[in-house]
Amino acid sequence: MSLPALIQGCLEKNTKSQEQLYQLYAGKLFSVCLKYSRNYAEAEDNLQDGFLIIFDKIGQYKFTGSFDGWAKRVMINNVLQQYRKTPFLELVNDVVDDASIEIDDENMSLEFLLKIIQELPDRYRLVFNLYVMDDYSHKEIAEMLGITIGTSKSNLARAKMSLKEKIDKSQEKIFPSAK
Repeated sequence: MSLPALIQGCLEKNTKSQEQLYQLYAGKLFSVCLKYSRNYAEAEDNLQDGFLIIFDKIGQYKFTGSFDGWAKRVMINNVLQQYRKTPFLELVNDVVDDASIEIDDENMSLEFLLKIIQELPDRYRLVFNLYVMDDYSHKEIAEMLGITIGTSKSNLARAKMSLKEKIDKSQEKIFPSAK
């Protein structure tokens, strides 16, 4: 069945169409949820909640632009909405110098990188993923999270510093310096 036909079926609340749309997009959208969530179980919850929103609001998709992009945006907004319910956004406003991260990718698994990103404090993880992984500007991030642009920049720098420290520690274990 074509994507427009699936979307039309979802508009008509056809459960077979909803199931097929879920099967088609669950993998892609789960990876989005996993990036923004603290752990696997939270990502699963966010995926389920996000699909309920997609099915409820599918009439807002106007067949302009990609459905993939629209669905991804719904998922990201759903996860961010979960965080808006908690007072984690009491953020530091000082700007920290931008840290660069050198990664020896041959010795760094994707699972390890995802794990250390998930271990970041919520405010750092959200800003890092929005900026680095999903290419939002600091202005857009500030608007989405209700923070200042400076706070967004500061939290990105702190996220990078924290990741750099964890990567450095990991690489020290792999390549201990000779004494």
